[in-house]
Amino acid sequence: MNVVIIGCGVVGAAVAYELCQVKGLKITVVDKQPPAQASTGAALGVLMGVISHKIKGNAWRMRHTSIQRYETLIPELEAKSGLHIPFNRQGILMLLLPSNPSLQGGQAPPNPPYEGGLEEISKWEKLVEVRQAQGLPLEIWSKAKLQQICPQIDDEEITSAVYSPSDRQVDPTALTLALVEAAKQQGVTFKFGVDVLGGVGDLLSRGVGEEGSRGEVNLTQVLSTEGKIAADWFVIAAGLGSHALTTQLNQIVDIRPVLGQALHLRLNYPLGNPDFQPVITGNDVHIVPVGGGNYWVGATVEFPSDTMEIPKDIQLLESVKQQALTYCPDLAFATTIRTWSGLRPRPEKRPAPIIDKLPGYNNVLLATGHYRNGVLLAPATAIAIREMISNNTN
Repeated sequence: MNVVIIGCGVVGAAVAYELCQVKGLKITVVDKQPPAQASTGAALGVLMGVISHKIKGNAWRMRHTSIQRYETLIPELEAKSGLHIPFNRQGILMLLLPSNPSLQGGQAPPNPPYEGGLEEISKWEKLVEVRQAQGLPLEIWSKAKLQQICPQIDDEEITSAVYSPSDRQVDPTALTLALVEAAKQQGVTFKFGVDVLGGVGDLLSRGVGEEGSRGEVNLTQVLSTEGKIAADWFVIAAGLGSHALTTQLNQIVDIRPVLGQALHLRLNYPLGNPDFQPVITGNDVHIVPVGGGNYWVGATVEFPSDTMEIPKDIQLLESVKQQALTYCPDLAFATTIRTWSGLRPRPEKRPAPIIDKLPGYNNVLLATGHYRNGVLLAPATAIAIREMISNNTN
């Protein structure tokens, strides 16, 4: 059975690797760019699972599945691909400020600030209880403990911190390239520089459904700049490109860009204890150690105008940098190595991500619109796509 995956960011690559473990599948991945471009290449790779406030339902299950899978996936990929994947196993440390109740997803609380942070601490204490019941460690640190363990953090406003030893950070580009290489070794075909232009399908049934629906279409092939590509299943994992692809298939999935900017800072020494370098986050600003005295800092969240244009707001990036300097003053001595930006795929008027059948089609699956959680949810997305194909072919 032939499967075509359109898009080779981290999600498309993860789907390809997961599917190539299934016997009887012949997999082809198509992308108009090389792997790990677009939003994947711009991501920070912060895997906020246990420390997120998602505690039930699919949103939590996907996070938990991915965090668990990463523990086995990284060594598995390194062994198969021969490539090194930078993977920070030292957890995530979230700084709490009295005027900063958790800003998960960049959304402000309804009535900030909480006086003295007491209400926020109560929220975290409840989350700690939930995680303990789930068998997952999560700790609340006093300010004294925080300063003892992470002396680089020197902000008088910080009241306490939450430490999640089970959460991780991974280099998104290195991860994607390893997924591609490991999938290649297991027979997956990759076609880069190939653009998909549309599709040709056969109508499966007519006059069925409550509204007299014409039934679902079985997509038989897609048209590309390299010719026709036939398959039994098609997986659209093209991020922002999914909007144009679904439009060509007359089933528009509205996905819009949200710009994120970040920067790479370099010190001559690591911050604090060189043997304990967790991701530090506060007020939706991440300080990501990437080896030695190198740190990624980001990211902005910039929405498009009515014309869908998003000019880079340099002042907003500077404010992110200044926030990081407030937390870790030694970063003021760092050199800015580079700045970069990327567009995140955010579904319009529906939750992210979109993992489902494309309406109107029997054999077209969507694995797209992950917004700010593409790297985090890539393993769980791949597992979900594998199950959808398996359940509909057995």
